[in-house]
Amino acid sequence: MKSMRPFHLAFPVNDLTSTRSFYKSVLGATEGRSSDSWVDFNLFGHQIVAHIDNESCNQNFSNNFVDGDKVPVPHFGVVLSVVEWKQLADRISREGWKFEIPPKLRFKGTSGEQWSMFLKDPSGNALEFKSFENPDMLFAS
Repeated sequence: MKSMRPFHLAFPVNDLTSTRSFYKSVLGATEGRSSDSWVDFNLFGHQIVAHIDNESCNQNFSNNFVDGDKVPVPHFGVVLSVVEWKQLADRISREGWKFEIPPKLRFKGTSGEQWSMFLKDPSGNALEFKSFENPDMLFAS
């Protein structure tokens, strides 16, 4: 798989203090620029920006059944190496954060086989972190 450029994502949160704590302590992100109404983070080399927006937070989102689980939609996250993924799963567990869908191997024995876990941040944003033993399978059909 060729090297990819970092992505940028802006998303709503209802509190910057709890957001900072979660993204830095639980996920290991580093903080970049900020103001009274937003903060950006380096999340595994990608720029994500939390913006205060109380109207968009904690809405009831839908779920899709995927491989036997109710996957929250929408969600975002990062595809990691297997080592990074396992380290993150351990970190989240050590921090005592609840998984929406605990770490597991999905689609076992298929071209889409992947490690996956879901959790929500303090504002209710759903995140998925995944990993492939063979990164070339990310876009395989």
